[in-house]
Amino acid sequence: MPPTSTASRLTDVSQLAGRVLDEVERAVIGKRDALTLVLSGVLAGGHVLLEDYPGLGKTLAARCFAQTLGLDFTRAQFTPDLLPGDLTGSFIYDQRISEFTFRKGPLFTGLLLADEINRTPPKTQSALLEAMQEKQVTVEGQTFLLQRPFHVLATANPVEYEGTYPLPEAQLDRFLMRISFGYPTPDEELDVLRGRMARRREEIELDRVTDATGLLAMQEAVEATTVDDSVAAYCVALAAATRDHQHVLMGASPRGSLGLLLCARAYAVVRGRDYVTPEDVKSVAVPVLAHRITIKPELWMSNVSGRGVVQSILSSVPTPSARETQDTATS
Repeated sequence: MPPTSTASRLTDVSQLAGRVLDEVERAVIGKRDALTLVLSGVLAGGHVLLEDYPGLGKTLAARCFAQTLGLDFTRAQFTPDLLPGDLTGSFIYDQRISEFTFRKGPLFTGLLLADEINRTPPKTQSALLEAMQEKQVTVEGQTFLLQRPFHVLATANPVEYEGTYPLPEAQLDRFLMRISFGYPTPDEELDVLRGRMARRREEIELDRVTDATGLLAMQEAVEATTVDDSVAAYCVALAAATRDHQHVLMGASPRGSLGLLLCARAYAVVRGRDYVTPEDVKSVAVPVLAHRITIKPELWMSNVSGRGVVQSILSSVPTPSARETQDTATS
């Protein structure tokens, strides 16, 4: 495909992404940066964990992205008594035909909101893990492929531990990004109240910007984004630095460096460029790497965190020169 055609496709994707964000921000006010990261994770083909306090718009954001992206949407409330079959579906005996037929569960959708994912036991979490990684579910020895696109936006409460089951490292690693929205500013919170009073009802209807086929085309276009070798090497260096950090028991795997590259590529397109800069990598580094880091047990009661480790690494690992990236973009 000619370079001009590739650039044109990426420009179209960037404009569509901007429209999606504009639409979602009508409901989730003042969180443009976090929403940009969520959309970047989706365009990179991954799943996103939204970890924050209750009432900060995590569930609302998932619903809004489903509406604007035109995806089938299901919500699964994760509870201690949730069984794997409640997610995957199960075989039901049909008396009309005297046979067992498969009834699909909520995993068979375009976007699944896994609400409070850390409230369900590991056996149910493992059923979700297969769907996230393999894009399929297995029920009674039979495998059923999930439709494309398939994305999980999961929510978790970071401060509530009673009655919860911490996600194992293997499942955390399957989330491409972990993102927090944080509390709004007073002005943003006032805008939320004004918007609710203006529309005179709880629900907010957003316009659909694209559909499932359009999202697949956007994801395919992102694959053509230019990435210089120096930027790819920077991703590897950041991931490797997490393994040697003095506070870290277990650092990011190669899946972490790959996640950096994929997310930085999508982030660059959302920001209107067809090439990746080191600043794009830095913008996605914390949400991509922090949850893949295990702090040493003796530091659990201190202020050391995965986020802090990544931030210290960003300040210590040499950044590729801007000229290398610029030369690649103009070649």
